Amino acid sequence: MEITDQQQHLSDIIDEQLAELNLPEKPALLYDPVRYTLLLTGKRIRPYLTLVGCGLCGGEVEEALPAAVSIELLHNFTLLHDDIMDCADTRRGEPSVFKKWNQNTAILSGDAMYAKAFKQLQHYGHDDKYTKLQYAKILDLFLESAETVCEGQAFDLEFEDRPDVTIEEYIRMIKGKTAALISGSLAMGGAVAAADSRQVEELKFVGQEIGIAFQIQDDLLDAIADPEKFGKKRGGDILEGKKTYLTLLALQRCDDQQKKVLLDILGCQDARQEQIREVIDLYEDLGVIKDTEEAIQYHYQAAMDHLDKFESSSYKEEIIAFLNRLISREY
Repeated sequence: MEITDQQQHLSDIIDEQLAELNLPEKPALLYDPVRYTLLLTGKRIRPYLTLVGCGLCGGEVEEALPAAVSIELLHNFTLLHDDIMDCADTRRGEPSVFKKWNQNTAILSGDAMYAKAFKQLQHYGHDDKYTKLQYAKILDLFLESAETVCEGQAFDLEFEDRPDVTIEEYIRMIKGKTAALISGSLAMGGAVAAADSRQVEELKFVGQEIGIAFQIQDDLLDAIADPEKFGKKRGGDILEGKKTYLTLLALQRCDDQQKKVLLDILGCQDARQEQIREVIDLYEDLGVIKDTEEAIQYHYQAAMDHLDKFESSSYKEEIIAFLNRLISREY
């Protein structure tokens, strides 16, 4: 995705702030994995949205940098723990902390990142420019995001052993696992700018819709994207037997014979490329691809519609341009 000059500027100041984190040399076993994680190439979407949320509400975006860094640390903390639960060998194309070090190190370094996230938020408690209520609101939004992410992860784990997961349950899960931090990012930016409760709720809704659309889009891209651009083999979710938006929609619609074919291939690590192609063709035949594309468009459009409630500004133009880039992303 090409980015605007303003997004590049915001990304640069986020990276500068992350580089200024106090990460001692010792104990190396604690802080080397934190440094390693933060240096891995990431999109930095969440801290970017924190700054944009602040700008949308008329605030000085530099004031939202501690909140932006806190949400990025929280995000990376969840990734370290996700990799442990998934026994994942890689993260962003490189060895995961779990693989490069070990499980205990990944747990401990993740905990350190969580503590560092809170230390960033202390900025608003120590600065007299922020009222007690404003500081409390920023903390509440951070903690609500963290709690909801945990709930989403718990639902995801529960779904692994359930054959009867519904689309509605899946949406509830990704509202937590994927959308909560995106929603919280925008809302925390608004809270830093002293936005009123109505504006904060609008930001939360916009972020939630972006997060839902983003995850469903990931599900779709896994099946149809160019592997060279997407960075993963086509049908990785099929091989792992993941319950995705496409899978669940297909299971709702297929007849008994189609269901048998689908369930025989889902989760079969030895499945051949022609079998994966068979599942994707089944998605096409059942109208799953088309309806998934429409669901993605629906949620992105819902986010766009709620941005109309904010006054015109360069930050409103920025987030609209950002959403348009997300809508057309290929990876």
